[in-house]
Amino acid sequence: MTKYGFVIDQRKCIGCHACTVACKAEHDVPIGVYRTWVKYIEKGEFPNTRRYFLVNRCNHCDDAPCVAICPTRALYKRSDGIVDFDASRCIGCKSCMQACPYDALYIDPYSQTAAKCNYCAHRTEVGLEPACVTVCPERAIIAGDMHNPVTEIARIIAREPVRVRKAEQGTKPNVYYVGAEEAAINPEVAVEELPHMTMWGTLLKPHHEDESAIDRGRSLRPLQTINPLKPYQPAETARREAGGAHVVYDTPKNTAPWGWKVSAYLATKSVGAGVMMVAAMAIALYGLQGPLSSTMNALLGIGAPVIGGFFVAVTLVLLIADLKRPDRALMLVTRANPGSWLVWGGYILGVFGLIEAAWFGAALFGLSNVVRWLLIPAALFGAAAAGYSAFLFGQAEGRDFWQNPLMLPILLVQAALAGAASLGLLSWALNAGATISNFLTIMLLSAIVLHALLIFIEVFGSHSNSHVAAAARFMTRGGLKDTFWGPFFAVGSLIPIVMLCIALFAPAAEPALLGIAGIGALTGLYAYEHCFVVAGQVVPLS
Repeated sequence: MTKYGFVIDQRKCIGCHACTVACKAEHDVPIGVYRTWVKYIEKGEFPNTRRYFLVNRCNHCDDAPCVAICPTRALYKRSDGIVDFDASRCIGCKSCMQACPYDALYIDPYSQTAAKCNYCAHRTEVGLEPACVTVCPERAIIAGDMHNPVTEIARIIAREPVRVRKAEQGTKPNVYYVGAEEAAINPEVAVEELPHMTMWGTLLKPHHEDESAIDRGRSLRPLQTINPLKPYQPAETARREAGGAHVVYDTPKNTAPWGWKVSAYLATKSVGAGVMMVAAMAIALYGLQGPLSSTMNALLGIGAPVIGGFFVAVTLVLLIADLKRPDRALMLVTRANPGSWLVWGGYILGVFGLIEAAWFGAALFGLSNVVRWLLIPAALFGAAAAGYSAFLFGQAEGRDFWQNPLMLPILLVQAALAGAASLGLLSWALNAGATISNFLTIMLLSAIVLHALLIFIEVFGSHSNSHVAAAARFMTRGGLKDTFWGPFFAVGSLIPIVMLCIALFAPAAEPALLGIAGIGALTGLYAYEHCFVVAGQVVPLS
């Protein structure tokens, strides 16, 4: 059975960029984005220096995470080993860019769909080699069938000490390197000191939706990029710590494909799911005496599904608005990939919305028995709506910071926090009474304390690798430290905890303190979601 792959002999590569130009010409790749690109690394101290090159591209993995996460099957694995792409199915969700550990995908600025190296499948199918192979003057790029022992690529893999990038990711990549320098193959090692350069000019930031302002250390060194693995330090110190290696040429990267809309989506989804979970718990604890009382009906029967339904609707709007091709959003249903958690999330939110509508209708007409029957479905689907994002972010395998096993419990606690805070505000407005206020106060206080504890374990506990440690450090001591310690910790955690503790001993002031603390808690929730989304994308992938 045929299985195509590449061998790139970095001992022969002269950094001429012929492969990049040939790829651009063959596929009409726009300026500013690349399917194959060359990175330059320099090591040593003058005059004893040496330059190393690394050719980067799609690795056509056997276990390709981009294929698994793609919600519309725009990416697919061919029988010959090529990971190919159907642009007509792409909705521009950018999830494939987050799943790829090799930074191989980009958004085409013209079609607004993802794109990447496809092994020049149109050439391969007629017996030709990929364009990059035919133009390489040193024959540093070898392509062919790795399963055929007589091919050059199979012989090289059999006799040479080849290696792959990021083998620990378990993707089983099919791009093999010979003689690659560690500082070039591992983007977390080298220090970047020069502007992002292209062959045609200088780009101070990628053309993609850009969140590069996340690296506020850049303001200390204009026109330069700072390695986010370390706090800012002078160039000589940074170079010594990197073993004398630094980047002297590279291409613009997909700095942060997911921006504020994804941060807001996590926050609004917490509110939409949480109000129903907390309302179901309140009714289960206190029961219903005959029809719902007017206040309880207004708060838990009508208010909860109205708030929940509104924020679930906002969540869906944010998800669609973040697509590069929102006109194709229906493909999430018509061409759905059942292996993608983006698809399952849409289904869960849809069913949850129907449960909220049924709850609202039953409460509106005083059908308390129907509301009781909906308690368990509402709680279960509320938990599913809150927690499915843990599995979605888990499929974004390129971002190690998002693979934290604590993410699911954090999302569930966030839902409880958001639900208690939202209902606390409404109970204050409705003057719902001491019993429900006391319940919501205890619920919100418990959720805030547990949330802060889980976050501190996440960012200050032991980390699985340097990628995770770097993201956590950037959140607490780097460019996000003001947001983390200010809006999240002080405004969203510490102050509400103090206010809620006071409220427990001051019943007369409890409703107002609960409402104000709820505002702070919701502010802190969004602040943390912003930190989480941005920090996960700050570590370089290539």
